[in-house]
Amino acid sequence: MAIQESFCPRCGAPATDGICGRCRAAGTRWLSADPRVTCIHCPTCGSLRHGAAWTDMACSREDLADQLVRSALHFHPDLTDPGVSLSIRDLTPTRSVAEVRITGRLYGQPVEETAQVEIAWKGEQCDRCSRISGGYYEGVVQVRAEGRETSPFEREVADRIAVQLEDTLQAAGERLAFISGVEEKEGLDIIVGSHRMGQEIARQVTGALGGQWTVHPKLVGERDGRPVYRITYSIRLPRWKKGDVVWTGKEYLEVRESGGRDVKVFDLADGGTRSVPPASDWRFIGNVRDAMEAVVAYIDRGVIGLLDPVTWASVENRVLPWIAPREGAMLRVLRDAVRGNLVIVG
Repeated sequence: MAIQESFCPRCGAPATDGICGRCRAAGTRWLSADPRVTCIHCPTCGSLRHGAAWTDMACSREDLADQLVRSALHFHPDLTDPGVSLSIRDLTPTRSVAEVRITGRLYGQPVEETAQVEIAWKGEQCDRCSRISGGYYEGVVQVRAEGRETSPFEREVADRIAVQLEDTLQAAGERLAFISGVEEKEGLDIIVGSHRMGQEIARQVTGALGGQWTVHPKLVGERDGRPVYRITYSIRLPRWKKGDVVWTGKEYLEVRESGGRDVKVFDLADGGTRSVPPASDWRFIGNVRDAMEAVVAYIDRGVIGLLDPVTWASVENRVLPWIAPREGAMLRVLRDAVRGNLVIVG
């Protein structure tokens, strides 16, 4: 091997491939840092803007500043084992400065450098918050019941489904899937920011409570040359809801499924389940969710003595084949105010 190929031509140190590692590292610009980075964030919800798009980002200002500063650092591809330490000072609410120390190895040589990066914090209302504050919406989900008012339970279920869907869809990247308002009128009106959200709410509410839903679009204008529709998703919950107990004139029945032509019921006398057509003269007793607990005072020759949970008077009922009561136990009951008796529901 020639002598000139064995030593660095710059410093004379041994070199296996032309210039030695120390001289190569000294002559290489291995770090560049953007002097200023800008963070555009929504002061209402904390979303961040990247170019023309907004994204949800759940992190503290300190973590975000760390990420912004690191994104402003650009390393030479031959740098190995990079290490970054930084300290950030807030100069004003809209301006911060980061002092950065960077270490690593370049061509086998340890290297170190410092840099300063300014962070500009800019507040701007995001697309979602702008639409919400401006009263924008694309649909209304109307929850109503056939021939009756919606119950507090049904309204609670519908509202909970809507809120959970809002969280799920936004977590999946659908920023405009938002609830801009909820109003209680004859039932519940849920005002939503996207057509998909309205459709999903209608589908899940009827899946949980029964009934059917229909779509009623209304043309409200144009955007970018395309027609813009607001859609009403009209939900009609069934006349009889799950858990309702009715008196048919002959027997007590508990509704298990409803929504079609027939109603699936549980016979509270014999414990049988069957489907029957609903009748207009059924009398509503109550829902099993609202049942009270009554103490079994005694059992004697096919008769159960219950203590009325309100008056504490003894009320007799016949032993039912689908329960196995014992003295001192609790049974769930509903009161039939018209007939003056307690209806055992479980």
